Amino acid sequence: MIIVGLTGGIGSGKTTVAKQFKKLGVPVYIADVEAKKLMCKSKIIKRKLIQLFGENAYVNDILNKQFIADIIFNDKTFLQKMNAIIHPRVARHFEKWLLKQNAPYIIKEVAILFENGGHSACNYIITVTAPKDLRIKRLLMRDNTTENKILAIMKNQWTDEEKIKHSHYVINNIDMEVVKNQVVDIHKDILKRA
Repeated sequence: MIIVGLTGGIGSGKTTVAKQFKKLGVPVYIADVEAKKLMCKSKIIKRKLIQLFGENAYVNDILNKQFIADIIFNDKTFLQKMNAIIHPRVARHFEKWLLKQNAPYIIKEVAILFENGGHSACNYIITVTAPKDLRIKRLLMRDNTTENKILAIMKNQWTDEEKIKHSHYVINNIDMEVVKNQVVDIHKDILKRA
């Protein structure tokens, strides 16, 4: 089965693009969503995150996202250690999910596809881009956050230029109608290659 990696910087609109593929009947795996579920369900992950970040990592058995975000985006070593705990388990979860799919190709949406080396397991890669100021505006509206926190996250991700160099397709996510057309064109192209 063809694995198509879907990536892009924070606030670029990866999930919006993923939904368009889903509307076309393409199975979509959103790694961040599955990682968050595993961080809440897996006793092993919970134990390891508490060992890494301390008792404040969970409050009333719920992941303390803000507490962890404040640490990992100011200290890359904590980010790397957390990724080392979570990414192998998400990878195993994805493999099990993949076995259940029956389609010419699937979309695997991963924010840090290149940064964690996940691109090497993809047949094709789509990068979603949007102007930085638009991305920041979207995130300020969507998340309870600050511009400084957004910029700290962006600093830990590859630039659009770096991602585009290694991608087969690029979707510039500014106008929704244009995005829908681009998704249909890419869908047709991948089906031809399948």
